[in-house]
Amino acid sequence: MVVLIVDGYNIIGAWPELEQLKEKDIGQARDRLIELLAEYQAFTGDRVIVVFDAYYVRGIESKEKQYKVEVIYTKEKETADECIEKLVKTVKNIQTQVYVATSDYAEQRTIFGQGALRKSARELQIEMEDMNQEIRVKLEVHQKEKPSAKIPINQDLLKRFEEMRRGK
Repeated sequence: MVVLIVDGYNIIGAWPELEQLKEKDIGQARDRLIELLAEYQAFTGDRVIVVFDAYYVRGIESKEKQYKVEVIYTKEKETADECIEKLVKTVKNIQTQVYVATSDYAEQRTIFGQGALRKSARELQIEMEDMNQEIRVKLEVHQKEKPSAKIPINQDLLKRFEEMRRGK
């Protein structure tokens, strides 16, 4: 099993699309990141957890699931880094490979010590762009291979059927 743990605000600050959204509305940036991670999760089948610290969202720790992505908001005095470190300890075992997506160098060093691997914000973005390109190619191939009808029918007959369908 593969688990991807994402430092939410670190990624938002590193991806231009999300950085622009953050300037207008931090909530929209969070929602867009969750949507992108849901696409990643659906494509890879990996377990995806995104952690947002309480810097922007005050209140009690909360956990929810959106589109099969686990979303964690830390406690008010807890940083995302602390939460991520606890998660890595909890999730990492012999059968589970854990990746942490962050460009925070100190966090990367800490998670390496716990046996997790890292993906920088840039690496994750490139991986997602490659994934989207692969999906586009597969869709194009599928569209070309898809028969237009189960029984081959010439155009004159199709036109006549369409006229009959419309009552002409």
